[in-house]
Amino acid sequence: MVMQLHLETLDRRQFVVGAGAAAAIFALFRSIPASAEKPQDFDATFKSIVGDAETGDSGVEIKLPEIAENGNTVPFSIAVESAMSKDDYVKAVHLLSTGNPQPMIATFHFTPLSGTADVSGRMRLAKTQEIVAVAELSNGKFLVGKQMVKVTIGGCGG
Repeated sequence: MVMQLHLETLDRRQFVVGAGAAAAIFALFRSIPASAEKPQDFDATFKSIVGDAETGDSGVEIKLPEIAENGNTVPFSIAVESAMSKDDYVKAVHLLSTGNPQPMIATFHFTPLSGTADVSGRMRLAKTQEIVAVAELSNGKFLVGKQMVKVTIGGCGG
């Protein structure tokens, strides 16, 4: 038994209609903004973490340069005073910026097995702004530490 394959070719009109439909669909999806692209508000992000809970302003140590010559790589370290015991430990540290388009920079999670609640790394800052670290404790309380960073452009002040 021999099977025959029948191929149908598109004429110009069918091709143009199909290409136009594909372009229209592509344009439609490009016009819908992704939620990650929308700038968010610092206050709304802070409230989504803390809610209506009261915050303390001691116990969180943030180390940042006072002047960052390159906003693309700003070193940071955060340490939170905690016993890190089974009943009293830091659950998470949220790193926020007041001047970036996306205020949430990072969230670091801890357990009592972590031993200490400290973290370091590098972040990107768009301009001179305040950096806020929110420590979420196992007892439901929150501690907040803040520090201002002046971001210069090429070391020329900004």
